Amino acid sequence: MDALKVAIIGLDTSHSVAFSKLMNDPTCAPDLKVSGLRAVSCLRFETPFQDAKGLDARQQQLEGWGVKVTTCLDEALADCDAIMMEINDPAYHLDYFKRLAALGKPIFLDKPLAGTLEDGRAIIAEMKRCGTRVWSASSLPFAPGIQAALDAVGGSVSIGHCFGALGTAPAGDSLIWYGVHSFEMLQRLMGCGARSLRAVDLGPAVVTTVDYGDGRYGVIESIRNQWKYGGRVQNSKQVAFFDVDSSRIYHDLLLQIKAFFLGAEPPISMEKTFEGLAMMCAARKSIERDGTEEPVEKL
Repeated sequence: MDALKVAIIGLDTSHSVAFSKLMNDPTCAPDLKVSGLRAVSCLRFETPFQDAKGLDARQQQLEGWGVKVTTCLDEALADCDAIMMEINDPAYHLDYFKRLAALGKPIFLDKPLAGTLEDGRAIIAEMKRCGTRVWSASSLPFAPGIQAALDAVGGSVSIGHCFGALGTAPAGDSLIWYGVHSFEMLQRLMGCGARSLRAVDLGPAVVTTVDYGDGRYGVIESIRNQWKYGGRVQNSKQVAFFDVDSSRIYHDLLLQIKAFFLGAEPPISMEKTFEGLAMMCAARKSIERDGTEEPVEKL
């Protein structure tokens, strides 16, 4: 079977390069190469996250792997079977999703879903209106270490603890832009159903405690100036720790994307992704209100 042709929308993120390498680069390590997908085009445009000089450097890399880079959306979409929305600045997500949703092609929308709850709701409403097959997530929920920890405690978790990086966004809310990784890790441990949370910004880190309303709780440490991810899962009888091997996270995510493009159900529902966004928005509100308990809004 011929490889599925993938259009990449956005070049302001290193993910556009990382995924293209895994699909197209003949020198990619065999254990990381993802066959059956081929990036054929990429739409470039400037955002606060990347200027023209940075885009030029990334374009050169992609063109070396046979990807056509263009500034015309119609040209980027002309010969594709599936779409990867790789736009670093979440403020652009709603606008571009509206342009893509009615095309009848499966879409992967890279993290975060949106920059605001309002935009997140609007994206899901447009998805339903157009009948679009789409899902959205970061790479961290698919790290094998997380599944191994869950298996070690028999899948029953009463306490989940995650830590991860908190980068600084050139525009918008850094907690939503980069905190999404550790928040979605907690979702992988605990599932849906977060009721309320409290968050405080301690300077070196934002610490969030999440109440699930049934005796379970989670803790998220979003840490500045460090780039490690890990945590623990615990129940009344067992505890297991995990860390994340960052060398394979894009490969593992791309395998999930490939399966979805080939017709599989999305591994994460848009409702679950929205709850993750709602958790981050509630955390921001709690920080602004000196650590008050805030409800996690529902879709």
